[in-house]
Amino acid sequence: MAGIDGKVVAITGAGSGIGEATAVLLAERGARLVLGARRSERLDDVVAGIRRAGGTAERIRTDVTRRADLHAMVALAGERFGRLDVLIGNAGVGTISPLDDLRVDEWDRMVDVNLKGVLHGIGAALPVFRAQGSGHFVTTASTAAFRIVPDMAVYAATKFAVRALCEGLRQEAGDSLRVTTVSPGAVVTDFAEASTNERVRAQITELRDRLAIPPEAIARAIAFAIEQPATVDVNDIVVRPTAQS
Repeated sequence: MAGIDGKVVAITGAGSGIGEATAVLLAERGARLVLGARRSERLDDVVAGIRRAGGTAERIRTDVTRRADLHAMVALAGERFGRLDVLIGNAGVGTISPLDDLRVDEWDRMVDVNLKGVLHGIGAALPVFRAQGSGHFVTTASTAAFRIVPDMAVYAATKFAVRALCEGLRQEAGDSLRVTTVSPGAVVTDFAEASTNERVRAQITELRDRLAIPPEAIARAIAFAIEQPATVDVNDIVVRPTAQS
């Protein structure tokens, strides 16, 4: 199936930012959506907006650190729409701080959400894709997966790991599954608010306010990968502000 119209797409981290923008864009292009996020009230707003515009969307509270939640999301797609064509692993957290802060609980959280959350999605969707004979994994990484800077060691480590994981998945996928990694640069989201280090939070906020691009730019990149014919696998997309070094 080429294009987007009629495809069943599940999106984690769909309550705001890139996930929300992607949901809205794909719904406009005819996708049938299953949206997941931890904040149920935000999901309700996103789904309501899509339905008002004539789109099709279901929602399920999803914490990607819980394997059962990802299995429930995939199961909902099957129950409601009979299949799952695309899983967009977008949930992520960036509690950025220097290693000397020793915010070990925050390190653990980034590993649990950014890396293990992707693994949980693969574990839930891969058997379904294999049984169907088709499927597409789209995963949000980061330009931090290519370039390490101070204060971002742990965050970058999780994103480097996501790139490695997705490349391994691509090599094992065979000729019936597709694997895409999208790496955004600075985007207008609430990413900065996650940092509990005031200096780092101020730096990220300043960068965002000065040059960040809207989440719709990332949504369009994701849509581009999804709409390609089944024989075309767009593997890596990096989208950053022109002004970002």
